[in-house]
Amino acid sequence: MRIGIDAGGTFTDFVVLKDDGQLHSFKLRSNRMDPAGVILAGIRQALQFGRPEEAEIIHGSTVATNALLERKGAKTAFVTTEGFEDILHIGRQNRTALYDLTPAPRRFLTDVRFGVKERTHADGSIELRPSPAEIESLKQAIQESKCESIAICFLHAYQTPENEQFVMRALAGLGYVSASHEICPEFREFERGSTTLINAYVGPLMDRYLGALERGSPCALFIMQSNGGLLRASEARRQAVRTVLSGPAGGVVGAFYMAKQCGFSRAMGFDMGGTSTDVSLCDGSPRETMEAFVDGFPIRVPMLDIHTVGAGGGSIARVDEGGLLRVGPESAGSDPGPACYGLGDLPTVTDAHVVLGRITADQFLGGALHLEVARSEIALQRLASQLGLTQEQAAAGVLRVANASMERAIRAVSLERGYDPRDFALVAFGGCGGLHACDIASELGIRTVIAPEQAGVLSALGMLLADRVRDYAAGVIGSHEMDKRFQELEATARKENPSASFQRFADLRYEGQSYELTLKWQGARTLAAFHREHQRTYGYADLTRAIEPVTIRVRAISRVPKPRLEPRLPATRPGKPERRRVYLDGGWRTIDTWRRSELPSRLIRGPALVLDYGSTVLIPEGWLARLGPWRNLILTSRKG
Repeated sequence: MRIGIDAGGTFTDFVVLKDDGQLHSFKLRSNRMDPAGVILAGIRQALQFGRPEEAEIIHGSTVATNALLERKGAKTAFVTTEGFEDILHIGRQNRTALYDLTPAPRRFLTDVRFGVKERTHADGSIELRPSPAEIESLKQAIQESKCESIAICFLHAYQTPENEQFVMRALAGLGYVSASHEICPEFREFERGSTTLINAYVGPLMDRYLGALERGSPCALFIMQSNGGLLRASEARRQAVRTVLSGPAGGVVGAFYMAKQCGFSRAMGFDMGGTSTDVSLCDGSPRETMEAFVDGFPIRVPMLDIHTVGAGGGSIARVDEGGLLRVGPESAGSDPGPACYGLGDLPTVTDAHVVLGRITADQFLGGALHLEVARSEIALQRLASQLGLTQEQAAAGVLRVANASMERAIRAVSLERGYDPRDFALVAFGGCGGLHACDIASELGIRTVIAPEQAGVLSALGMLLADRVRDYAAGVIGSHEMDKRFQELEATARKENPSASFQRFADLRYEGQSYELTLKWQGARTLAAFHREHQRTYGYADLTRAIEPVTIRVRAISRVPKPRLEPRLPATRPGKPERRRVYLDGGWRTIDTWRRSELPSRLIRGPALVLDYGSTVLIPEGWLARLGPWRNLILTSRKG
């Protein structure tokens, strides 16, 4: 038995997969004050389906993400080469708001910085080694600073890590210690230092959190990485930075698995949860990036290319100082949650759907959570009075503003990366994804939307589909012995992953360029592939210009047996739809409302609603819906 767990801002999702291929899923309200308590309660509930000694847990955690965004990580000391103590504060000197004359000052993760007299050159030769006396002084200074975590990043340690290793051993026992040659062995001091500092900043929290889960659960524990692969909990405790986009990565894996089941190799994931919306793109395989930023801080480890916006079911709607309607990024979360949950009183996207009749009082979570419709109406009426609109107009406006934010996110992962969104199917999941997907698809010219049956818990299901993955990297600027360097890196990877298969990648650029493209290494054929990818990405290629390698990468993959997900057929005895009044296109209409388990095999014409345990799908006017493999709902626009 395998248990997938996705801890979201509003709900924590659980998917239990038994050996016979049967799936069971449920949701629990998240608790930001005690996330481990919710996880352990869900594990106890999940274990009723099997024996703990035969169970395996795959968990997508938001602990590292929340600690970074909320600045609630450990007090951390940053140790670097003397003279470079300000490198993280100086950064790249790029202005995020080019025309803002009074930008808000940046918030840094630490102001506790120490310089060490040491020097390694770019060719890897060591000119100066730290003295024992200086290290003793450094230890005393760190103890006096009362830091519980230490990040070490010396110049060119990616070439020769001896100085870092010496200081790392000397500081052991003073707290949680992270060194750049282990976390990010690549050139560019700013990005390498930022990645190492983030690992040290969130590491103690992840260490304690995962330790509590391991002590409280009798099952083997794996953590979802930001690259879409699994990591043992013991490794995640040391490499916490690799879990920053842990939960959304599970959604990417699940979305593209379902897209392939429906015959689509090109798809975009659209995960609209309670707090945020995550979008991603797959052109045969999920797109990755090495240039991720979280709250302005660069993280240089392999990550799925996921763009996140603060627009979810719990996003709060308000009127700003200029009298304009705003939605998000602030969220009501799980406590107090949307007004309809019975505790809060602020209008959210979910409340807008309740007011417009798209979500009713007893349909949420199969009726397990009764919604208070009157509270939603009061919250939206208050907003409508501020805007001078009717309650229905205000609710519809909330949805349009939220849609605009999510459309920009989809453009960011498609058009801004050189892809036409019209060439892709949109996989809509999360609790609210199916309610917005078709409207957003229409705006972007997308003609196919896929709404999986397990849409409400697809991120947790995706974690059960992932393999165990470890990434290794080495700087090779100017090297012409690529095969030798790959063999050396693979030898290191094989020691830790003896039964894994290996894939080779390289970061390449034209000589003189500042940034690289990552391509699968194919020997001499890689150069031609680089020219093609450069043309597709940037609109030009120079076949006469020399290409230089910057970083080589090896991915160790240990395959995990995939779930036996059998195609699920339409209901043998289709039910009959209910009729419901819903506000659509500026007026109230009575439309068909189906339970997905009772859908017929024939086409369904919009407008209509399809209800699941954890999600709802809106089929607008002009769209057709049919059941695909595994009862995935495939919606097609009749326009264009």
